[in-house]
Amino acid sequence: MRYELYYWPSIQGRGEFVRLALEAAGAEYIDVARESGRGKGVPAMMQLLEAAPGTRSAFAPPILKSGELLIAQTANILQYLGPRLNLVPKAEAGRIWAHQLQLTVTDFLAEIHDTHHPIANSLYYRDQKAEAKRRTKHFLAERLPKYLGYFENMLAANGVGRRCMVGRTLSYVDLSMFQLISGLHYAFPATMARAAADYPGLHDLHLHVTERPNVAAYLASKRRIPFNDNGIFRHYPELER
Repeated sequence: MRYELYYWPSIQGRGEFVRLALEAAGAEYIDVARESGRGKGVPAMMQLLEAAPGTRSAFAPPILKSGELLIAQTANILQYLGPRLNLVPKAEAGRIWAHQLQLTVTDFLAEIHDTHHPIANSLYYRDQKAEAKRRTKHFLAERLPKYLGYFENMLAANGVGRRCMVGRTLSYVDLSMFQLISGLHYAFPATMARAAADYPGLHDLHLHVTERPNVAAYLASKRRIPFNDNGIFRHYPELER
């Protein structure tokens, strides 16, 4: 089956977690908003979001089209794709656990985003710099180690030397952890360099994911949008001072 992914064309954002799953599995898909032509581009995505009153629609991208299904919310999309792309255990308990971890990733992403936009999404970063600096100080001291410590412990709980969060093989949760670690190194390089020794399992998992042939090919391609200061992970040096 060929999937259609609808997400903003110039940022990684939450859509990148879906892209990574599709790429790692070698799935056939179209990144619709990054294409040109009739029925493509950002206008095609906006059409899905601007449904008539009283009809079902997604609140925000990413949106995945699979046949007649339109699925939104990153964790929800990954829960759907997991068994179809062999990126989740077959047993129900393993699938539920993977979804639970992915929902925790979702919570973490919201807190990461709020380091640079603690007041309002509609304001520019420059309009809330003082608040962002205060928020980031608490985030780096308290929330970052809490989340990474939790994921490190859950990785260890899955079995020594497995290098994966769920089960015995690569899952969409591993791909999401890769993206988290990559993004945090971009946004907070000094902090992550100091903390590397505290989370050896996560950093080993990160390396393991980059060594997957499909992932490595994707990361080296133009399909991988570079990190930039319009996405979830933003590098503002003053926030680490």
